[in-house]
Amino acid sequence: MANKLLEQVIRNPGRQPSPQPVHLSVPNGFHPRVLQDQSPGYVAPKFVGKEKQMDEVMDLIEQIGFLPPEFIDSETLWFYNELGIDDMYFETETADVIVNHILSLYAAKVAAYARDDKRLEIRLDKEAADHAVCIDTSKPGVSIMDGPRYEQRIDEKYLNPSTAKHSYRVESFRSAGKLPGDNGQQLRCYFVYKCRFAHPEPACEETDLNIIGEATFLQKATANTKDIYRDIMLNVVSRAGPVIEMFEIEGSREKRLVVAYRQGSAMGLFSALSDLYHYYGLTSSRKYVEQFSNGITVMSLYLRPLPASPETARHPPIEASIHQIIKEISLLYCIPQNKFRTHFASGRLSLQETTYAHCVWVFVGHFLNRLGSEYTSLSSMLDANNSVHAEILAKIKRRLRTETFTADYLLEIIHQYPDLVRSLYLSFANTHYVQTRGEQDDFLPTLSYLRLQVDKIMTDDELREAISNATANEHHEIVMNAIRIFNLAVLKTNFYTPTKVALSFRLNPSFLPEAEYPQPLYGMFLVISSEFRGFHLRFRDIARGGIRIVKSRNRETYSINARSLFDENYNLANTQQRKNKDIPEGGSKGVILLDVDHQDRARVAFEKYIDSILDLLLPATSPGIKDPIVDLYGQEEILFMGPDENTADLVDWATEHARTRAAPWWKSFFTGKSPRLGGIPHDTYGMTTLSVREYVLGIYRKLGLNPASVRKLQTGGPDGDLGSNEILLSNETYVAIVDGSGVIVDPQGLDHAELIRLAEKRAMIAHFDISKLSSEGYRVLVEETNIQLPDGEMVHNGMTFRNTFHLRDKDKYDVFVPCGGRPESIDLGTVGKLIVDGKATIPYIVEGANLFMTQDAKLRLEKAGAILFKDASANKGGVTSSSLEVLASLSFDEEGFVENMCVRPDGSAPTFYTEYVAAVQATIKMNARLEFEAIWREHQQTGTPRSVLSDRLSVAITKLDEELQGTELWLKPDLRRSVLEDALPRLLREKIGLDTILARVPDNYLRAIFGSFLASRFVYEYGSNPSQFAFFDFMSKRMAHPHRPGQTLTPAVAEPGTVANKQHLVSPTGATAAKTSPSAEPAVKETAIQDGPVSSSEPLPSQPPSQPHDEKVLQGTNGVNVVNGNPTAVVSKNGKEDASDDPTLVESTDTSVLQGIRKDIMAAVFGTIDGSSRHKGRPHNREMNGDGDDTPSLASESSTVATPGSNMGNGSQLDDGLDFPPHRYPHSHANGYQLPDSNGSLHQHDPDHFGHKNDVVSHVEQASVPLPPYRYLDQNDSGSLSNPNPAATTIDPPIVHGGVSGGATSVAH
Repeated sequence: MANKLLEQVIRNPGRQPSPQPVHLSVPNGFHPRVLQDQSPGYVAPKFVGKEKQMDEVMDLIEQIGFLPPEFIDSETLWFYNELGIDDMYFETETADVIVNHILSLYAAKVAAYARDDKRLEIRLDKEAADHAVCIDTSKPGVSIMDGPRYEQRIDEKYLNPSTAKHSYRVESFRSAGKLPGDNGQQLRCYFVYKCRFAHPEPACEETDLNIIGEATFLQKATANTKDIYRDIMLNVVSRAGPVIEMFEIEGSREKRLVVAYRQGSAMGLFSALSDLYHYYGLTSSRKYVEQFSNGITVMSLYLRPLPASPETARHPPIEASIHQIIKEISLLYCIPQNKFRTHFASGRLSLQETTYAHCVWVFVGHFLNRLGSEYTSLSSMLDANNSVHAEILAKIKRRLRTETFTADYLLEIIHQYPDLVRSLYLSFANTHYVQTRGEQDDFLPTLSYLRLQVDKIMTDDELREAISNATANEHHEIVMNAIRIFNLAVLKTNFYTPTKVALSFRLNPSFLPEAEYPQPLYGMFLVISSEFRGFHLRFRDIARGGIRIVKSRNRETYSINARSLFDENYNLANTQQRKNKDIPEGGSKGVILLDVDHQDRARVAFEKYIDSILDLLLPATSPGIKDPIVDLYGQEEILFMGPDENTADLVDWATEHARTRAAPWWKSFFTGKSPRLGGIPHDTYGMTTLSVREYVLGIYRKLGLNPASVRKLQTGGPDGDLGSNEILLSNETYVAIVDGSGVIVDPQGLDHAELIRLAEKRAMIAHFDISKLSSEGYRVLVEETNIQLPDGEMVHNGMTFRNTFHLRDKDKYDVFVPCGGRPESIDLGTVGKLIVDGKATIPYIVEGANLFMTQDAKLRLEKAGAILFKDASANKGGVTSSSLEVLASLSFDEEGFVENMCVRPDGSAPTFYTEYVAAVQATIKMNARLEFEAIWREHQQTGTPRSVLSDRLSVAITKLDEELQGTELWLKPDLRRSVLEDALPRLLREKIGLDTILARVPDNYLRAIFGSFLASRFVYEYGSNPSQFAFFDFMSKRMAHPHRPGQTLTPAVAEPGTVANKQHLVSPTGATAAKTSPSAEPAVKETAIQDGPVSSSEPLPSQPPSQPHDEKVLQGTNGVNVVNGNPTAVVSKNGKEDASDDPTLVESTDTSVLQGIRKDIMAAVFGTIDGSSRHKGRPHNREMNGDGDDTPSLASESSTVATPGSNMGNGSQLDDGLDFPPHRYPHSHANGYQLPDSNGSLHQHDPDHFGHKNDVVSHVEQASVPLPPYRYLDQNDSGSLSNPNPAATTIDPPIVHGGVSGGATSVAH
């Protein structure tokens, strides 16, 4: 793809360009405006006291006596008249300062005369509170790497920290004449002045220069300069990146280059620009940096070519250079001070090459395989699917990665091989550079294009050999080869886009070593800027997850965070993948690590991160602004994001920015946005808490506990989302709460009304009215020391006491609900403090906070008798809410979305919005209840720890989901429509229409809904270890009794002593209703999202009636019948069941649909008759893009194809060649089971009669519930009936799975 022109770039069919350029503007394409005014653009007011001051200066010099009398007049006149110093300097400075500068210049001349090389060196600087002056000697067109580095100092001290309220302007000019010694040096002067604004706080979008302009600028700038700045201001306030414009000056080859950007978004740009134009043989005569009170910085540079000489002959003409500089300023804006800047300033490497080197240095630091063969051997011996083993491996990996290849060591290695960097860069450029203008254009091609015509482009094999020959040792070869692998992994990049704010790369993740990352990623983005580095990872094409910003307290913390950045992101996305089991989106996560020197630039970093990723998602056909990119991925991508740590207040900007850039999916791009943009805030409506709360209530329900008598510990206080809503929903007796401000304890119970007050105000426990504590109660804040508790105990350090309080065993609690806290607050080393005499001190734990406990700690607690539910199960309400928010955004057109989903400016919410929010809440509770019941049931049946079962359910659902999306079931129109009709919310169907929704929502998203709905309902009903025919049985029931819209999916269950419908959770304004007395609240009817909001307060019967049914028996071969679509065994007159070896069904008129789909289901789900699998995964190597080039792994350099949609593996082969998925684990019962009698009522079954090792049992609640006599047949792998296993299933309140309404389905054997 070398030397590509615009029309040769891969285009994506159906993608439309953004109608308006968003960032950089080059007026009139590449035809710059011509300025008629040849003046400097500034007119300094005359200093009327200049002559008088000059006389005073001469008198002072004479008094000092250092300067010979005969030189006083000449040196003073030279300083005042020949150096071109602005009158503002003389008006600002005192006579004493000017005398000091004149004497210093004379001293420098004397020193130069004494030197052998006669070189004149002048270094003058003076800094005051409101201004600074710097003067030194320099040779035009040469960057000085040593010396005072005045431009870098001005950047660091004055320009980088500038804000709208506190900023500095800069004037700089070069003297016209040569200095003594005739070595080409000139005097360069810098004047820095504190800005004075008449209007210091205008609106951010204000563009009137008379309002936002600085006083000196308004006084000195010519009308022509003001016109230029006014036009630029209109552009820059509406864009996220820089605006760069070039103006020709009539009658001169000098060019005026103007760069405008938002303050704080380009650190070090002033000095970096000098290196850039020096590299191309240009110098500046004048430079101005102007600040405006609306937060905009504008730089003006007057550039001219160097005088002709043998040294300057190698440089292109200024017309070509300025074109290249315009394109590269955007690159410089992304990383003004890259790690290889010395090579650029010295001319050894170009800006593009050094920026590329900086990016690959970041890449290699994260991905170089440095764990060694020992780690691989250990990982092969452990079970990656075992959560404890996986956690141990993760800890070992973190330890090993701190050794060998440190960031500094990698930097040192890459610095040694500039020639290899150039060759590797050319290979990268040859793939991704696009020449948008042909050779016959009316303007010269860019120098980048010309280099590709001249320099040799090496093949991958040639690069490998060159690296092997050039490197000094094995370590160096490994590092340079890792850069080569980076080139192979990049599928698309904005590196050559003329306008960008950060550098983004879409990478093929197949280079990741499987031993370290066993779960293959689907997609990976790497984003690099001067303020941050970041990743976005996803495990499926359709995936959703939050974006978090990581801050570091110091350099040591930053180093640790940088080393663990990718692994943390990978693990968070993987956890999200497991948490997202109920929704169509897979797991994804984005992590932004702020640079150690830019900890206060979180918003800038977030905006650059989002915008640069949009560069790779949206097409661009605005020449010179957003040129098309080379797209080796070749498919449209849509990312779904949400808020996370330090980004909750930034999602509105991201949504509106995507809308500004004309992203067609802007409505669904971010969840968690404000209601005015159609968002459903998790904290306002308690979405995450509803799920956590359902697990807490489930424990109470199962054990018959009265919540009011339960003593509770909670970390994460009333100031947080999860903690505040947990308090608002709870009626337990709070004994202790830990939050960021400290600890509050009352063994008699904390005052509930006071906790409600704090939760509604979102205030920490530091604001708790301690007069409401009992005599035994106390509060310890983190800043307090030497506090005596009521029992006499001394607390010496409040911070330490807070951090370890949850590990104390002094106070007794019944339930612990972590709603906040650092990851791994309880690990294997500290969990022992919660176990006494082999028994857990806290019997019930629901992990609301993410990763609060390590997996091995959870297992220890469960072994000690604790009933514990982990975060991946309990804390999933937020993701459900976000998914349904995305679905609504995709389903409505823009007009309908604004009308029905956007809260009005006055705070009033559309009726649909209110109903939809309530329905989302109901769905969260239903999904949590389904998983809770599944985990509880399987634990009772198998004794497997609940923490393990949670992971097994997640894996089973996600893997089956991926399998289903790859089968031909999706291609069955009737089945597809039936499933989507059940899965899509009733409110959306009624408002928009099913056909319209199917037309608007992307096909891959609908496919994901189809797979996730079927997979989650199947696994929740049949468990994580179903029998081999369970899914066929599940689908047979579905086809025989498809769920119809309007049916209730979740029967009513009254929670003991709880408020089932809190008013504050359905108020779009976040208002909170008064606390309802537990004794006064009726049981309420829960309705899933298919049925709209939770609005009924009708008391429920203790036993739901059985559903009417017509038993239709179809005769099958070998005595197998189908009862209502379910294969059963025929029971003979003597009560004995005839075993069946053949599940094949005989066609019947009443089940023509079932018979027609039976073979397709078996083939699609279990494989084809010849044993080949239909479940083909989505390849992640380059073959998916048609270029046939595999990306090697950093571990082995062999091709690794990542296939998240591939067959689950570990399947069993039956004699007929059917390949079954591995959802067939022991599904046994503990103490027998119960069967319906002829009336449908349950009775205890004789365990000696018959039974199955792999019973497919749908759990039922309340032993007296009448049940329809549906029957199931289960077989083992050989087709025969399993051996009996005496068991009795515990019967709990009814929960219905799989979309069937009313009473639950029973199993008769």
